[in-house]
Amino acid sequence: MNVENIDSVLHEERLFEPSSDFVKSATINSAESLAALRRAADDDYQGFWAKLARDEISWHKPFSNVLDESNAPHYQWFNDGLMNVSYNCLDRHLQTRGDNTAIVFEGEKGDITSLTYRDLHAQVCTFANALKAQGVVKGDRVVIYMPMTPEAVVAMQACARIGAIHSVVFGGFSGESLKDRIEDAGAKMLITADGGNRGGKIVELKQAADKALASGCASIESVIVFKRTGHNVEFNRDRDVWWHNAIEGMDSVCEPEWVEAEHPLFLLYTSGSTGKPKGIQHSSAGYLLNSILTMKWVFDIKDDDIYWCTADVGWITGHTYVAYGPLAVGSTALIYEGAPTVPDNGRFWDICQRHKVTIFYTAPTAIRALMKSGDEIPAKYDLSSIRLLGTVGEPINPEAWIWYHKVIGGARCPIVDTWWQTETGANMIAPVPGAVATKPGSCTLPLPGIIADVVDEEGNSITTPDKGGYLVIRKPWPSMLRTIWGDDERYVSTYWPKFDGKFYLAGDSARRDKDGYFWIMGRIDDVLNVSGHRLGTMEVESALVAHPRVAEAAVVGRPDEIKGEAIFAYVVLRGDRPEDGIDEALTKELRAWVSEQIGPIAKPDDIRYADNLPKTRSGKIMRRLLRTIAKGEEITQDTSTLENEAILLQLQGKV
Repeated sequence: MNVENIDSVLHEERLFEPSSDFVKSATINSAESLAALRRAADDDYQGFWAKLARDEISWHKPFSNVLDESNAPHYQWFNDGLMNVSYNCLDRHLQTRGDNTAIVFEGEKGDITSLTYRDLHAQVCTFANALKAQGVVKGDRVVIYMPMTPEAVVAMQACARIGAIHSVVFGGFSGESLKDRIEDAGAKMLITADGGNRGGKIVELKQAADKALASGCASIESVIVFKRTGHNVEFNRDRDVWWHNAIEGMDSVCEPEWVEAEHPLFLLYTSGSTGKPKGIQHSSAGYLLNSILTMKWVFDIKDDDIYWCTADVGWITGHTYVAYGPLAVGSTALIYEGAPTVPDNGRFWDICQRHKVTIFYTAPTAIRALMKSGDEIPAKYDLSSIRLLGTVGEPINPEAWIWYHKVIGGARCPIVDTWWQTETGANMIAPVPGAVATKPGSCTLPLPGIIADVVDEEGNSITTPDKGGYLVIRKPWPSMLRTIWGDDERYVSTYWPKFDGKFYLAGDSARRDKDGYFWIMGRIDDVLNVSGHRLGTMEVESALVAHPRVAEAAVVGRPDEIKGEAIFAYVVLRGDRPEDGIDEALTKELRAWVSEQIGPIAKPDDIRYADNLPKTRSGKIMRRLLRTIAKGEEITQDTSTLENEAILLQLQGKV
């Protein structure tokens, strides 16, 4: 798709400098320090990464090769070095912080568990030995389909410890989706649970796993089942083994398998409504390096922080910023099993208060949903322990950013709005909070060593402020994906299809403002073409959400004979939905509002009101479904990953 001349319609002038208190204790606490890091990367790109890799990773055998570009775009980093990710997350901390808390876990029903680094190390070693006893060896694939409990992290770390390649499948995926991923990976083992607790209900994980295995998955030799809920489940004695039985009698010492830096640490399948899922393959050393650096640079992590990333380990955010990054830097990570609305909309803030959370990292969709319930709920809780806020998953609209800043952060906490992807492995464009002033809705500037750009159709940098184009990364970086599992050709055609394969194509459109700050304008396929004007959907959504009555909005295009595309908006209000989903006066008001905020060209042609938007349990809005509804077509896509399938009837105007 040609994204040249995307018109930016969102202009945000507010600037928030970090407070002097935050700057005082920040790891990178000045623009000069940050500029020095950028200069080091510019002056000697490979030397920059080599020094950081030697400083931050404990190597069993040091590397001498830095970047191998001989088979581009299949880049390799540090490929003659040997290391182990689990060793870097656990063993190296035992002498200095073995008794420090590694994980604090809270279940949806209120059960709380704490594990020190020594505890976690023992559990990981014990389970790693159980995996070996079941015949799992280096290079085998193990699929993990678990609730959000410490055992999910134990399973991931145990795989890493013995050189097995894990592939975590989100617990909200259907049995059919699980089957597809098991078969594509050729997995030898499945690790699951009887169920999980979510939204006051049991998520039937074992039932879904049995369904997947009944219809295929011939490569699976055994299934380890963790007993989380204790409810009755089917059990195949020839194939299934309870977790507690699998670890019985196992040694709590397991020497790490020293693997090559490029050894695959994990596969993570990106979900789509159509087509075969893509198994994104990540390396060991390069992935770990950017995980560590972004914990330090972006989250300014300290030894006494209580760090809570709300993501499930089924997503890349739960890999990098729950299972690996926090442990690699020796910090304390909080894990919560359930929904943010159980028993009420104050659950997140209650957890922050009780556990004295200092860093809170969540998705804009969660922020908007909690914003909808009003300021009075978070006002009931003491959130003064929080010193840094973060957002991940999609661009955050300025009004939600301001609410997050004022109501949750008490107008004192920097917000790190992070742009990155499953494919990039770690934060790429994000504020360094002690050195970069923030703007609501902007992910600000690329991190040191990340050479991001906005380019036109020919691959030339767009230097005109606020003119949109393709977001690209010009140079390889350590945590980048290595390939799509079993499909090198698809890897090249998906991520390197333009510009003679020289740049990584992110799939997002973006612009830079007069200060060089990056603004993500939406996916390339989320560009509207209205009467010859190309508009990013995110900017129209931001204008709608700036209206005091709107909590959330999603905008898609539908074919229009006159304009090419018409703008179709789905709106969630603060307060109740209009009766029958119709409010002509409000619709007129919102259309006028958008016209005033952006211009007449951006006025929605259709506005449909709903109690919610169709989201996966990770908070991603399923825009393909919205496009289908806007066109008046029947939904044929898989909807099993939706948090609430019933919302589709409301969006279709059927209830």
